[in-house]
Amino acid sequence: MPSPRILVVDDEADLRELVEMTLVKMGLDVDSVDSLAAARSNLLSTTYSLVLTDMCLPDGMGTELVQEVSAHCKNTPIAVITAYGSADNAVAALKAGAFDYLSKPVGPEQLRSMVQAALRMHQLPFSDKSENQLGANTSVRLIGQSNVMQELRAQIVRLARSMAPVAIHGESGSGKELAARDIHAQSARADKRFVAVNCGAIPEALMEAEFFGYRKGAFTGAAEDRDGFFQAANGGTLMLDEVADLPLAMQVKLLRAIQERRVRKIGATTEEPVDVRLISATHYNLADCVEKGKFRQDLYYRLNVIGLSLPPLRERLEDIELLAAEILSRLCDADRRVALAPAALDALRAYHFPGNVRELENILERALAFADNGVIEVNDLALRGAASLTVESTELFSSEGAAIDQAQASVSSDVGKHSQAAVNVAASGERSFPHSLTQYLDDVERDIIQRALEKTRYNRTQAAELLGISFRQLRYRMQRLNICEPEYDSGRSHP
Repeated sequence: MPSPRILVVDDEADLRELVEMTLVKMGLDVDSVDSLAAARSNLLSTTYSLVLTDMCLPDGMGTELVQEVSAHCKNTPIAVITAYGSADNAVAALKAGAFDYLSKPVGPEQLRSMVQAALRMHQLPFSDKSENQLGANTSVRLIGQSNVMQELRAQIVRLARSMAPVAIHGESGSGKELAARDIHAQSARADKRFVAVNCGAIPEALMEAEFFGYRKGAFTGAAEDRDGFFQAANGGTLMLDEVADLPLAMQVKLLRAIQERRVRKIGATTEEPVDVRLISATHYNLADCVEKGKFRQDLYYRLNVIGLSLPPLRERLEDIELLAAEILSRLCDADRRVALAPAALDALRAYHFPGNVRELENILERALAFADNGVIEVNDLALRGAASLTVESTELFSSEGAAIDQAQASVSSDVGKHSQAAVNVAASGERSFPHSLTQYLDDVERDIIQRALEKTRYNRTQAAELLGISFRQLRYRMQRLNICEPEYDSGRSHP
């Protein structure tokens, strides 16, 4: 079997020679040219396993070659070499269809790692037919046969063939991490680690140590060397879940790590190279966060090279039956089989699902506790408007309800009386059931938090103490419920 052949396009003779020597030592055949015209001529006569091109060439830009190869040689990955610190060129190349990029000066280890990943990708078949088949059958995490889900899986197959950063957008519970895992599983990095990080769950003081690691003795309690998330995911995929929750100081450090592909452990004097494919996810609109100054624009452009939007469950209700069957088979014991009654399935299809697939799983898990004779009826679902909805099932339905009860127990009397009265009215049956239980509970919680903030003159630490929750819990709830502090004119004091 002939060795894979690589095309190197660069007008710097020294760099061409360095790259060629590295590739030859890997047992690869190499053709080297110094212009776009020569590269186009070679591509017409030879099939390559990888094209590696500089961005700036005597007769044009490397992005032109990227677009041509992506359009006409779909099974040939193409990577670019960019100038040191030239992040804009790297992003432009990835958007044009580049498989990956290297920054000058080119390190042999990074070059070898990128070439090996590209060769693994080149061995995967690529055609419209195979792409559709993979999109429909390969993924075992994102379930559904609706048109939007089939299109989504086809997108995932295409994204898996690139190393470009992906930003996944979707409502809470819509399956953002599952989509990220599918991208990783179908990529050339599938045999490496997938590391998922919830950025909103890490204390700000520990973020740098968690992401980049630390040396022994770097600070009190650092009893031994420890790798961070970047080192743990080296060679694989790092998912930054709820990336919008990163504080601005950490965003600066993350941006440098992404651009330079090098990280420095706390207490270390040198940086070490890392090779990770980044996937970020959030239920916020990052563009809006950039406009409000909560998220750095340069980091936004680095992470949002390719966007992937997940549909909410209410837009693919035809998948309810398939999803419910899979969830029930996973929740039931081996000796127990439970099915949905036709009326219960119709009720689920008519439901709005503000919590998406995660809410469907919660509903079915609760319904299993009430189901008799192996059949889940409408009353067992305890959906809004069902005759069997009770205060107890309401508390089981929403974990947020328990948090509200806890807050009501410790809030001051003028805040607590209002919120408790609202709950008592609903529990006593003096009013009809709310149109949306989740929205109703959100409104109650929003009102409690707003009143606590007003009482403490928007001191969030005091408001959290008043509500009996932690500062981080309060901040999370304020973000989830879109509670913003009032803006004041410069020159006016904060109330």
